[in-house]
Amino acid sequence: MFLNELFSLEGKVAVAVGAGGVLAGEMSRGFAKAGADVVIVDLNPDAANARAEEVRAVGRKALACKADVSRKADIQDALKATLDTFGRVDIVLNAAGINSGTPFFEIEETEWQRIVDVDLKSVFLACQVFGKQMVEAGKGGSIINISSVSSGPPLSKVFTYAVSKGGVNQITQFLAREFAPARVRVNAIVPGFFPAEQNRKLLTEDRVAQIMNHTPMKRFGEASELVGAAIYLASDKAASFVTGTILRVDGGFLSMTI
Repeated sequence: MFLNELFSLEGKVAVAVGAGGVLAGEMSRGFAKAGADVVIVDLNPDAANARAEEVRAVGRKALACKADVSRKADIQDALKATLDTFGRVDIVLNAAGINSGTPFFEIEETEWQRIVDVDLKSVFLACQVFGKQMVEAGKGGSIINISSVSSGPPLSKVFTYAVSKGGVNQITQFLAREFAPARVRVNAIVPGFFPAEQNRKLLTEDRVAQIMNHTPMKRFGEASELVGAAIYLASDKAASFVTGTILRVDGGFLSMTI
């Protein structure tokens, strides 16, 4: 009973941006299992609908919204659909992301812009649109941004992605300060290496060896291992005094030096 009360999301509405993907999809199911109704926002309508069905399968209500998360009008449409359906927003998970291993001198402006738009601008827009609703509603809430281990000491081969994720950390800490008077907490999760479609092509044999040598736990993460962190940060009780935090779930990757 104590743990249920501490981590329950019963009666909450969670908006998961980019939840057509593996990691955010798993966290969305976690929100549902903890009691929340979930809005799935993704560019791929088939993926969004599939995730919504997974939420319904655990007994919660779900809404799928197709959106290009780099366009403010699409985010505003997703907010309207959320309010029309559920009447409130309590939790926002910003997890849209794309990547590329293009060498620095070969990065075209179009590639740079698209990655920044999806990985950084989408967080700005979602925090601006959904965050304003949450602040003005006066009921508190939680925004959880997905960062990356590349946001600190930058990783090789993912220049634009790393720059974008560094910006996500700055957005997180800036808005934690700005939104705190309205009891809207803003935190970030920093996953280590979790194989997914966006990074699988970069995981060559040599790079995997480098990653394992730099990860004390000597393995990749499983998507389910992000769920506890997400539910913790979403909970108004368990994380009531937690804002501006960059929470690492990385198997010790960022603790490793030599």
